Amino acid sequence: MIVNAAEKCEEAPGSAGDRKACLVQFTVFTPTYNRAAKLHRVYESLCAQTMSDFEWLIVDDGSTDETEMTVRVWIDEGRFPIRYIRQHNHGKHVAFNTGVANALGEFFLSADSDDRFVPEALERFAFHWSAIPGEQRDCFVGATCLCKDEKGALVGNRFPSDVIDSNSAEIRYRYKVNGEKWGLLRTAVLREYPFPAMDRRNGYGIVPEDVVWLQIALRFKTRFFNESLRIYYRNDMGESIMRTPNLISEVACGFFELQRVVLNTQWKFARESPLEFGCCGLRYARFAIHSGLSRRKALALLLERNARRLVSWLWPVAFLIGLRDRWVTKI
Repeated sequence: MIVNAAEKCEEAPGSAGDRKACLVQFTVFTPTYNRAAKLHRVYESLCAQTMSDFEWLIVDDGSTDETEMTVRVWIDEGRFPIRYIRQHNHGKHVAFNTGVANALGEFFLSADSDDRFVPEALERFAFHWSAIPGEQRDCFVGATCLCKDEKGALVGNRFPSDVIDSNSAEIRYRYKVNGEKWGLLRTAVLREYPFPAMDRRNGYGIVPEDVVWLQIALRFKTRFFNESLRIYYRNDMGESIMRTPNLISEVACGFFELQRVVLNTQWKFARESPLEFGCCGLRYARFAIHSGLSRRKALALLLERNARRLVSWLWPVAFLIGLRDRWVTKI
């Protein structure tokens, strides 16, 4: 349910029905669940932005707190365009798909419901995107920056140079960059790569974001830059849209899919990150078992012969871990 739309809209070219489009550069997207007490961080950050060419799109994943009332107050204030969509509780990945489908911006920037970001954030993203030569931009999906915590300390490590054109897989496996990062993506590209349209009743309580990012990395580059634009709160507790499910069965399919994507699309990095790929093989077997797949079926889904060998060797260990998982969830 959309309770308010931005003003001064026009028909979107080629749109279906009476769908409206506001021609903004950025859709700042926030998926939320019972975070009314902290959602003000995003609002205050947007109020302070040094550029105004954006909308704020909130997808509420079935909150039972004061989220809708809080957002209505901000809509009435009219500081900038805000749209609010409420859906049944299906998980962050479904909320993300809803956001992408309804976004009106050229770029899609996901801001978690407890985030803050610096006043120049959108301006700096726009600067770094515009610095990519125009004839090359079709090869890029977006731009990614660093994060700092509430005390100003860098979260994770830096990129290998102040500006580098790479992709999310190479950055992780070759350059060993880790920790929270923050990026904008072209909305048109995201629409080509939706998250699996399943909910927690089908084992998709959580679908890791890398399921999508690693597939995008096969086709598109990203401009990475060493500026800390997002403020990440390390110690926030409480309910969130990424809350931990109670049963391993609720996450099995999503985590199995991530390991499958890694082993099938990123095996070329196995020599550079052998331990990480070994752990990936173990997780693949573990979550295959929890997803109800036989060893033969799980191995048949792997494209790389050496990946199949790895998983085959690790299957007995994964079986024991699976037994432990089931025992723990019964306690």
